[in-house]
Amino acid sequence: MTATQLEQRAILTRSAAYASIAVALFLAVIKGWATWKTGSAAMLGSLADTALDLVASIATLAGVWIAAQPADEDHRFGHGKAEALAAFFQVVLIALSAAAIAFRSIEHLATGAQTAAAEEGIAVSLVAILATLGLLAWQRYVIARTQSVAIRTDNLHYKSDLLLNVAVIAALVLDQYLGLTAADPLFGLAIAAWLAWGAWNAASEAIDHLMDREWPEEQREAFLAVLARHPDIRGVHDLRTRTSGAHDFVQFHMAVDPQLTVAKAHDLMDEVEERLAAEFPGVEVLIHPDPEGLVDEHGVAAEELLPDVTPSKES
Repeated sequence: MTATQLEQRAILTRSAAYASIAVALFLAVIKGWATWKTGSAAMLGSLADTALDLVASIATLAGVWIAAQPADEDHRFGHGKAEALAAFFQVVLIALSAAAIAFRSIEHLATGAQTAAAEEGIAVSLVAILATLGLLAWQRYVIARTQSVAIRTDNLHYKSDLLLNVAVIAALVLDQYLGLTAADPLFGLAIAAWLAWGAWNAASEAIDHLMDREWPEEQREAFLAVLARHPDIRGVHDLRTRTSGAHDFVQFHMAVDPQLTVAKAHDLMDEVEERLAAEFPGVEVLIHPDPEGLVDEHGVAAEELLPDVTPSKES
């Protein structure tokens, strides 16, 4: 990304984080009151989830703020992984929330505890649904333009909160109006299971970023296609890619005419980098030139990635 695009991304991600904090504060207050009035395990679960959403949203704000900082002497590759760390922190909170809700629901199921004041609980849940829908819409807008892993994980929290509120309404209706006293704790257990499943899925993306997972195959193929169109590239091997927050990094070995001088090889690499920058703006590229026919690597790193490239290929 260009400097302007990075700045716009930082503004969008911070705005989404501020919005989620504001919504979480509002929901925590009204759900706290509703939990006190109803005594519902499902409502308590929803409150616990919202409280953790608040903590997670603060972590998200810290993560996207740190990730937007430019590279410095101690972090030469930038601070992009702060987003993945914030996302992983959120995953831990979601898992803890699921465990607490499950414990409380089992306790209610064992003791046969009943709910009260269903009208107040339903009204609060409806207000929470409207507030959450507004936040989700803004988060989707930001995610579409930034691909932020931290905001995407925060979005998961609030999607689950939306379902939590629907479940609370259903539990209160079944308990208070239909006499199904087991409905509330059973809905609480279902909510806990949903949160645990969401935490498992969200963890995989955060771990991929922290572990420098390779780009998706289509993105790698598109990158190689740009290289394949250059007439002076005799081969490519040991391609390595990774993403850190908003930053993409690529390095590879490029086979060139062994008769080129150092200056000519340098000019060729500059030309290749310009072509790549046009197709992949903001990607940081590191090229290692090799004389054609020389491959010092072994295994997968030694595999030729442009088998059809010839010196006579047209650009």
